[in-house]
Amino acid sequence: MYTHGNKRKGRPPKFSESRRPITVTLPESTLARLAAINPDRAQAIVKAVGTAGALDAKNQKQVELVEVAPGVGIILVGPSRYLKRIKGLRLVEIAPMRYLLTIPSGTAVDSLELAVVDLLENVKSLDEWERSILEQLRDLMRTVRVGDKLYKAELLFIDTKGLSSFMSEPQESKRR
Repeated sequence: MYTHGNKRKGRPPKFSESRRPITVTLPESTLARLAAINPDRAQAIVKAVGTAGALDAKNQKQVELVEVAPGVGIILVGPSRYLKRIKGLRLVEIAPMRYLLTIPSGTAVDSLELAVVDLLENVKSLDEWERSILEQLRDLMRTVRVGDKLYKAELLFIDTKGLSSFMSEPQESKRR
């Protein structure tokens, strides 16, 4: 509320929470995509980050069963440093902070469930996020295994070296 003796100079704030200015250099393609979201870059960045997903266990589904065809679902998980430790398990990022679980051909599905159970039993220093994601994954896998609803199918993976002309945009994670 502005009173006669308490007028602020300059533009009114864009956001109600605390904020600070930053300088960042972005590729032209990213700037064009942000402009499509909102002509105001700050508003576009806030909206894009907001739709990317929550960063805490209270606001993001850690383990999710997503239907990809009628009657067929896949398991998506949030980030987990402990799942990355499971031999043969690969977490493929398909959206910001959303990972598809893949295992090599010939690997028994039960071995993934057992590896998750072993982590829960043997790692004493699991934080709330890690414990929750492992427990949810264990429970889902047990439920679908016991109900005889778990099966494997194959995905096609391609070695992208030398195929940049076929790719929609370079993978930033490969450059790190």
